Amino acid sequence: MSLFVASLNSGSNGNCYYIASHSEAILVDAGISCRETDRRLRRLGLTMQNVKAIFITHEHSDHIYGLPSINKKYRIPVYISTKTLLKAQLKGIEAYNFKPYEPIKVGDLTVRAFPVPHDAHDPHNFIVSNKAVNVGVFTDIGNITEHVIHNFEQCHAAFLESNYDIQLLDAGSYPIALKNRIRDGFGHLSNLQAAKLFVDHRPTYMSHLFLSHLSRNNNSTDIVRNLFNSLTRGTEIVVASRYKETKLYSINASGSGKKEPYRGIVAPVQLDLF
Repeated sequence: MSLFVASLNSGSNGNCYYIASHSEAILVDAGISCRETDRRLRRLGLTMQNVKAIFITHEHSDHIYGLPSINKKYRIPVYISTKTLLKAQLKGIEAYNFKPYEPIKVGDLTVRAFPVPHDAHDPHNFIVSNKAVNVGVFTDIGNITEHVIHNFEQCHAAFLESNYDIQLLDAGSYPIALKNRIRDGFGHLSNLQAAKLFVDHRPTYMSHLFLSHLSRNNNSTDIVRNLFNSLTRGTEIVVASRYKETKLYSINASGSGKKEPYRGIVAPVQLDLF
């Protein structure tokens, strides 16, 4: 029994991840507009009709920007901590609180939140499971904690933040206060921190690693590909783009990478002509 995953966008300009079974789907974060979310799903042959819930990691705009417009059009339930909801000042949404490690059922999916260190009001990441497969979202993490390790070790696939290259950040034009915010333990994971988590705690059955939330100014796809491709040990490495969606990946329990066709609600595939 597989799960099906795609990054619709990943970066400081917006974050949105699609995770689905054959019968239900959820979004983790809604950081791009409703129109762009729809467009990218259609290009994958998917539709928002399959999305039964949205889970929000924290209140920064690159994670909630599209939520008001998506809510206005689709009225999808939103799972968001009470502290995050109040800080974000979101109104008129069908909001449900969650607690760390408390399972939330969305059809045949189970979602569990866990706390992470980040400079937000009440940040969490998520593990999404069916009866056989676990997919984790690990982004906007200031450092590697026991919560992060415990959950990463259970994943058949993971979206893992690999935000910045240390040398590029040090040599870059950001003010020193911003550089310190990024690397002070409540900002983002560097490439080396992400690589260490992967090397030290990757389960043998992890088939896919989606490197996420890359900095536009302090990182590059070539840097992260070269680093992680040398460490892969059989895990497929995918770099999630800040400009477009990835393809839809099938994640199974064996970690074999064997593809199961998606049988959920689909839409005609939309092609970009220009």
